Amino acid sequence: MANIKPAGKFFMFGSKKCCYDERMTEFRHEVQTTQPHGGKHGDKSRWFKRTIFSSATLFTLENRCSFTVWPGSLAGKGPALGDGGFFLEPGSSYQLQAPPGWSGRFWGRTGCKFDNSGAGKCVTGNCGGGLKCTGGGEPPVSLVEFTLNGSDNKDFYDVSLVDGYNLGVAVKAVGGTGSCQYAGCVKDLNIACPAELQMSDSGTVVACKSACVAFNTPEYCCTGDHATPQTCSPTKYSQLFKNACPTAYSYAYDDATSTMTCIGSDYVITFCPTGS
Repeated sequence: MANIKPAGKFFMFGSKKCCYDERMTEFRHEVQTTQPHGGKHGDKSRWFKRTIFSSATLFTLENRCSFTVWPGSLAGKGPALGDGGFFLEPGSSYQLQAPPGWSGRFWGRTGCKFDNSGAGKCVTGNCGGGLKCTGGGEPPVSLVEFTLNGSDNKDFYDVSLVDGYNLGVAVKAVGGTGSCQYAGCVKDLNIACPAELQMSDSGTVVACKSACVAFNTPEYCCTGDHATPQTCSPTKYSQLFKNACPTAYSYAYDDATSTMTCIGSDYVITFCPTGS
């Protein structure tokens, strides 16, 4: 995250990888997706079956944008999901399964161009110059963060704008128990982004930086003398994000209204959501 404090403090990113399909033996059912994995273009005439296990959490990523989105993923604990990155045409969806205890993040990349080998880059959310991400998305980028089966077996999840905003995104819990709140940012913050936070491409605002990304000072990044909840307060910039997206993290210590919990749920992650 380029030395930017993560919003979800329950994340512990590492490099451990395993093949979770081989560790799971409880058959649940098969699902189908209309979106092929990887490649340059979607082929909605092809169907792929994936075995879903009773101990797995199912993530469904769906694109409601009018343009193609290239989701990226990064695991903090457990295997890489979706090989780290793939693409979603408008109106398409893709399903991924995660083992118990998995933690990590998802984000949407825009304006990407990749060659047949998967090399290339994106205008926003770029992750090292490849379709399959091996690192996090470059700020400014909207993040979805998860830790599964944490304290009291709860899943913890949030939508974070601590690294800025590039794309509307939301998380909806499906079939779980507990509070299972909706988390997301529906409004297009690029439209109302202050000039000093704007990131533009060819004269168009394509992302909105957080104050930490833009200014990199302790009071905005909650570092140094401002590294505690007592010494790092909301700013006019984080409040702008919070007013637009009340259930998303607006700065590093925005936990009370931004960290959601659920038990035994699957999750739908929507790019360009229209509401809860």
